[in-house]
Amino acid sequence: MLALAVSIDTRVFLSPRYRLLDVADPAGHRATTATVSPRGILLHHEGVVMKRSRTSTWFGLVGLCVIAATAAGACAAGGGSGNSGGEGGSGGSGGQGGAGNFGQGGDGNILITTSTSSTGTGGAGGGACDEGAPDADNDGDGYTELEGDCNDCDKFVNPSAVEVIAEMDENGNLPEPADEDCDGTVDVLPPACDSDLVLASMDPADAAKAMGVCRFLKSAKWVLADGTPPPVNAAQLANFHLGHGIVPKLGTNNNPQEGNSMLLLSSGKARDKGDADATYRTFDKGYTSNAPFGFPKASPSCPNVITGLPHDATGLEMEIDVPSNALSVSFDFQFFSYEWPDFLCREYNDFFIASMVPFPMGQSDGNIAFDMFGAPISVNNKFFEACGCPGNPVGPTGECVASGFSFKCALETKQLVGTTFEKDEANAGWTHGSTGWLRTTTAVTPGKPIRLRLVTYDSSDGRVDSSALIDNWRWSGKPGTTVTEVIIPK
Repeated sequence: MLALAVSIDTRVFLSPRYRLLDVADPAGHRATTATVSPRGILLHHEGVVMKRSRTSTWFGLVGLCVIAATAAGACAAGGGSGNSGGEGGSGGSGGQGGAGNFGQGGDGNILITTSTSSTGTGGAGGGACDEGAPDADNDGDGYTELEGDCNDCDKFVNPSAVEVIAEMDENGNLPEPADEDCDGTVDVLPPACDSDLVLASMDPADAAKAMGVCRFLKSAKWVLADGTPPPVNAAQLANFHLGHGIVPKLGTNNNPQEGNSMLLLSSGKARDKGDADATYRTFDKGYTSNAPFGFPKASPSCPNVITGLPHDATGLEMEIDVPSNALSVSFDFQFFSYEWPDFLCREYNDFFIASMVPFPMGQSDGNIAFDMFGAPISVNNKFFEACGCPGNPVGPTGECVASGFSFKCALETKQLVGTTFEKDEANAGWTHGSTGWLRTTTAVTPGKPIRLRLVTYDSSDGRVDSSALIDNWRWSGKPGTTVTEVIIPK
């Protein structure tokens, strides 16, 4: 049996999940390494991994101990190795001042705990997963231990995963928190990436960051309604870029749902009230495009109305890698329109479309933002409940009647305060309106990329504009279906 003395080389980087240590035999021959992870210790000597193979021999590494850089002492003799599938042998005592609790488990790995006790304990019994050689991808997730996989027995844990905060399930059970993204922390989400962004940034990657798409973004570009590039005419292109903005707030009460910024897309100008280049109601940009796939089409609320060619579209298209452990994704948005209260169920109605490829199950056009009746997001959808009228509310059932349609205006006017949508300058006592904050959730396939296009546009002409505020991109380890629902804003 080979006896090894182990010492820490303080020049070697020590991370929370891996520690590389210098290892030499008693004669001081060729230095090799040991990799220590929360799952075990893998020893490399003369280019050979000193651990049990998956099917046969055990490498009895009895007498191993790890001595902290400032500690002194020698390794005491350890216990014997366990039998395949059986109970592990008792561990040897730890070196004086070093990390104790070393024992060889029945799965053939040498296990380490976080205890600083000087007395070793026996390893776990058989049946535990064997992570295999450090250069092998044991769980098939595309990463080896040498490439940063901190649990090569779980395909949902690797550097391409996203941290999932442990949540109680429907039965009241709380799963054990884990370090899914292998960054050395447990249940700690990465910081927001939308600080220090400027209102008029021309970089589409900044727009993605503003809504919370950070680490997994592959590419981003500005597009028209059908995904084609922005206009090439200089004046039209300048107008196009006025249709997107990164805002720290909108009005008085619309604040970021996460981080510090939000993305604003508009068929007019994406600006807040008080901004130097803000415009009320209409800003005709002077260009058109084809419609998104599957559009135009009638809304269930307006069965005989087909909207016309998109005008003044401003859109962001992103290619995004789905984390290896994500089963669904969500984002929050709010749609504002000057079309309320005068232009409902008209061929001029504006839209906010969120088109995803591959199409989610059940979505024939790829659009993932719609109301409970399948109507796309426009002034005609059933979520349009932030609004006001004279004597608000009025009518026989306590509603605002606009363009012949009844609206409860259940959200009243809170979301409109301080915005350019706060009042209708042509109709005293009336406001324009919005949906309030909504959240769209849809299923994704772990490890497979998606393409998402977010676009706001006028129809038939470039008059009477609408805007969409977008934020709070979130991955989830829970399965999801495609749905849009009302949320309580932060």
